[in-house]
Amino acid sequence: MKVELVAVGDELLIGDVVNTNAARLGRLLTDAGMRVTGVSTVGDGLDELVEVLHIAVDRADAVLVTGGLGPTSDDRTREAVARVAGVALRRDPDVEQWLRDRYKDTNRTLTGMGLQQADVPDGGRVLPNDRGSAPGLAIDIRGTAVYATPGVPHEMAAMVGDQVLPDLLRRSGSPAPRAQRVLRTVGVGEGVVAQYLESLEKDLAAAGAVEVAYLAEPGETRVKLTSTGPGGTEAVDAAALRAYELLGDCVYAEGTEPLVAVVARLLVERGATLAAAESLTGGLLAATLVTVPGVSAAFRGSVTAYATDVKQSVLGVDARLLAAEGAVHPGVAREMAEGVRALLSGTYGVATTGVAGPDPQDGHPVGEVHIAVAGPDGTVTVSPRLPGDRDRIRTLTVVRALELLRRTLLGLPQEHARECPG
Repeated sequence: MKVELVAVGDELLIGDVVNTNAARLGRLLTDAGMRVTGVSTVGDGLDELVEVLHIAVDRADAVLVTGGLGPTSDDRTREAVARVAGVALRRDPDVEQWLRDRYKDTNRTLTGMGLQQADVPDGGRVLPNDRGSAPGLAIDIRGTAVYATPGVPHEMAAMVGDQVLPDLLRRSGSPAPRAQRVLRTVGVGEGVVAQYLESLEKDLAAAGAVEVAYLAEPGETRVKLTSTGPGGTEAVDAAALRAYELLGDCVYAEGTEPLVAVVARLLVERGATLAAAESLTGGLLAATLVTVPGVSAAFRGSVTAYATDVKQSVLGVDARLLAAEGAVHPGVAREMAEGVRALLSGTYGVATTGVAGPDPQDGHPVGEVHIAVAGPDGTVTVSPRLPGDRDRIRTLTVVRALELLRRTLLGLPQEHARECPG
């Protein structure tokens, strides 16, 4: 079954809101064995929305619209769907009463405009919304199933999971999901990963059984291997095995486990603890670590030693080293890691220092970064030159610090055996 997604809202076009719904729906529908063939984003204008819906209806088996169902004048999805279907809108008395009760129970005022949420195209049906006030709707248009849900992510997810997806599966005969595996790499640019897998891609293209996609994010690249049709587990498994061989220890996990969760798991499995000392990352490394449930079993705490004198007075960095080299130096990172490890009684200490920008610091260029990990077997440091603006450099520093921790915990060389630029 081919499914198209249509996201509605001026806020999506001008960048005030990121369309996370499309990513979530794409994963959900793909995992259910359907093929998402298009994603459109359109503003609140009625004519533009009607035009986009006409196109989507004519080329897909199902269309899923998110947004534009609320109580204000710029919520036009119901009207647009009715126009594309060539039918009138009618006020559903049961939905109207539900709205009145809902607003009363939550001490809100239901305006005349708000009652438009009870309008349903002739021939359509209401999709109840137990998470908010805007009901969804479903209607068949020229043989295509059209669904409209609220744009609020948690409302959309509940409505799609409980009502839309079961209906799609019923219509499509519950297709067998396509086999898929996702390899997560770190410290490897997207182009480098593709270069390593070039021979694999050629063989897979010739066989036609497995598709390869590359998903880049700061400091990481995910390799998605998906069967071209239902099933295909054996072909995908064989492709994954060969990808592992080609990528080596650049692969840190598979599936949905992020790098920070891998590091936390490795610490817990070893009964080890971690302390962090941060300069240019300013607490971002610690904030990333505490996103992992249960990390309190391993994470001792952190010191944000942003000022140079704090590095000396709190972490014990040698004053002579600071005077001679300044705060941006591999030796400073080393002593920060060792100092915080002793201060907070951690099995390991990790430290970051460098120049995030926007301007150079004491002769050091933007992007010069030094990271150290101190542990029972000594201290290791890496000094990558990281690209990007201030936020990107700080984010990449956290990724590289986590990767250095992973490699230390696994007994791997502190740098990749092959060229894996950040």
